[in-house]
Order: sequence, then C-alpha cells, then structure tokens
Amino acid sequence: MGALLGLVAGLGLLLMWRSGARAPKQSTRRRRWSAGREELLRQAGVTGVSSAQLSVLQTGCGVFAFVAVEVMTGAVPVAVCFAAFAAAAPMAMVLRMRGRRQFALRELWPEAIDNLASAVRAGMSLPEGISALAVRGPEPLRPAFTRFAIEYRASGRFSTCLDSLKHELSDPVGDRVCETLRVARDVGGSDLGTVLRTLSELLRADGRTRAELETRQSWTVNAARLAVAAPWLVLLLLGTQPATLRAYNSGGGVVLLAAGAGICLLAYRVMVRIGRLPEEARVLR
Repeated sequence: MGALLGLVAGLGLLLMWRSGARAPKQSTRRRRWSAGREELLRQAGVTGVSSAQLSVLQTGCGVFAFVAVEVMTGAVPVAVCFAAFAAAAPMAMVLRMRGRRQFALRELWPEAIDNLASAVRAGMSLPEGISALAVRGPEPLRPAFTRFAIEYRASGRFSTCLDSLKHELSDPVGDRVCETLRVARDVGGSDLGTVLRTLSELLRADGRTRAELETRQSWTVNAARLAVAAPWLVLLLLGTQPATLRAYNSGGGVVLLAAGAGICLLAYRVMVRIGRLPEEARVLR
C-alpha cells in the first residue's frame, strides 16, 4: 500500500513538473507566432490591424463560407472544404500585398538614395539628409522618414532612430540601406557620396534582375493557382445536383474530398516552390 501511494505521489509530482516546464515554451511559441503575423502585416503595409484581428477576420470568412455553401448545396463536407479556403483567403491576400509592396519599395529605394547623396553633396549631414527625404523622397517612403525626422529632433540618437525606421518599414532592402547608413555614419570620411552612389547602382541592378526573373516565373504560379481552383469550382457547380449531394454526404465522399484537398495542397505547394524566387530574409533586423 505504501509503495502504491509513493508511486502515485511521484507520478503527480512528475506531471506537475512537466506541465510547468511546457507552459513557458507554449507561451513563447504563441508570442513568436503572433509576432511573425504582425510583422507580415507591417510588410504588407496594413496598419491598424493586429494578429488577433486578422485571426477574427479569417474565422468570420470561414464561418460565412460554410453557411453559404451549406445552404446552397446541403452537403456539410463540401461546405467544410470551402470554409477552409475562405479562412485562408485573408492570409493569402496579405501575402500578395506584401509581395506588391516589396516590389514597389525595391523600385523606390534607388531614387531615395540618389536624393540622399545629393543632400550630402550639398553639405548636409547624414541625419539631415535622411530627414530631408520626408519632403524630397519618394511619396510612399515619406511618412516613415517624417517619423524618423521627428524622433531624431526629439532624441538626437541616430542609431535608435534607424532601428525605428527599420521596424516601421519592415523591408529587407530597407534593412540593407539602413545598415549601410549606420556604418557610413560610424566610419565617416569623405567617401560617403561614393558609398551612396555605389549602393544606388547595386540596388538598381538587383531590382532589374529580380523583376525579369519574376516576370518569367509568373506563368508557373498562375498555372498552379488555376489548376488548384478549377476542380473545386466544378465541385461547387456539381454540388447543386441531388445525386452529387448524396455521394459527398457519405463516408466515401468525405474520404474523397479529404484526399483531393490533400493532393491539391501538395501539388500547389510543389509548383509554387518550383516557380518561386528565394525571398529576401531580414537578416539585419
């Protein structure tokens, strides 16, 4: 009897210790997941929307699609499939907006660097030249540089203001530019204009190469999207037939839908992986 009580007490202590050890890890993973989604929203240029609000939007889209398809077809398995697609639609839209914004910023950065080089040649200091981009820089970048100018006038801390600028832009090319400016500020010397001109030329060459490659591979991505969407559109049309509804409401129909969804998802990921260019990582955050 004593051995049994000791075993139960030891098992209880073990479970308490394991639960206490896992809680911080789960909380850390949750924070990282939320922080990643919020950074994705910043990269897409979506302001005023948090990760929780995006999750609520996804849930709302999924529920609406489920109700609409279930009312139209009467097949719960089909409605579940389209609810999953609708729930993923907001995130897909955010990813598409991020790609467009990064492409636009990649085209604007050389112009901003040219304006900064002109300001430095005119006798301005580097912080003054960056602050001047709030007026003379490319239009989409002006709000970020305006906040940089306000923060620099308030604190005078160039490195801290650059970190804030990088966080607001959340752009891989912007990270490279800001780190180049930080090094140029720390090192100083008379070669700042040369460094800025070289950086502008490198950004233009990189932008031309990447734009050409993206144009060539776009047909692969578009073909993948069409190939995935076509069978589900046909399924939605066939869902109005009573015989089809009975088939998909059965156990075999559920298995068929699950297998089809898995195959479509796998094929889409493979095709997009083949046609997608490597994304620039923010290694200098």
